[in-house]
Amino acid sequence: MSKLVLANEGVFPITKDQNGQALKDCPATGLSISGTIQGEGKLAGVPSLFIRLASCNLRCMWELPDGSLCRCDTPYASFEAEQDLQLDTEAVFNLVKNNIGDLKHVVLTGGEPMLQHKALSTLAGRLKEELRLHLSIETNGTIFAEDVAKYIDLFSISPKLSNSDPNPGKLDHYELKQSGPLNYHPQKRKNIAVLQKFIAYCKDNGKEMQLKFVVGKHDDHQEIKEEFIAPLNDLPPTDVMLMPLGATKEELALTSKMVLEMAIKNGWRYAPRLHIDLFGPKAGV
Repeated sequence: MSKLVLANEGVFPITKDQNGQALKDCPATGLSISGTIQGEGKLAGVPSLFIRLASCNLRCMWELPDGSLCRCDTPYASFEAEQDLQLDTEAVFNLVKNNIGDLKHVVLTGGEPMLQHKALSTLAGRLKEELRLHLSIETNGTIFAEDVAKYIDLFSISPKLSNSDPNPGKLDHYELKQSGPLNYHPQKRKNIAVLQKFIAYCKDNGKEMQLKFVVGKHDDHQEIKEEFIAPLNDLPPTDVMLMPLGATKEELALTSKMVLEMAIKNGWRYAPRLHIDLFGPKAGV
């Protein structure tokens, strides 16, 4: 039976185990029920369950407008995936089935979910065909896998800008050495051919998508236009979203108004981070 490697919270937020028995601890949301809301993108505010897969092929390190740094907001699913949980797809399916209640949306996130596309396609197929759920996938847009894509309703694609590159100063700050994915991030983070595959697949198959850029610098709109939008075909402006950089309310305060103005000027959509407003930076919410 195929297995998935999940990050430490795995399927969340939940109140029952895979056998339908009540868990002792309350979910990280502080609520006594399973589920949370999607905090980002076109479906912001929609009640959802999340499945967080471990491992990523990128290593994002961002610089805020004041010069301070912040890493990927889920480093435990990318940089430090040491609390991995290996479960077969049957166990993950049962966790969803026993906790979904009246919810209709499941979000496949990471890390980078497409790295595990073979096992993920098995799970996604069951979630779609047996539970009739709406499936979103959050991906960095560097890998396209049709075996998963055929079950997805919304592709939330977040291409990484050059501000995410792990340069020597950032590595020194986090006491990391230039090795593995830290070496390859600048070359891998932008894959126009793969992004075009996503766009064409959505157009040909009636799927929804969004290109969601994390923005932390005043000139990021130029890079978005010239290096991403210009080479792509058939991308409506309504599918381009700008999300302010920041994993805490304090960090978001440094970028939100700048990003709001940038979105309005360019006719793109502004994407808030509702889960940070509600729960702060903690995991599992």
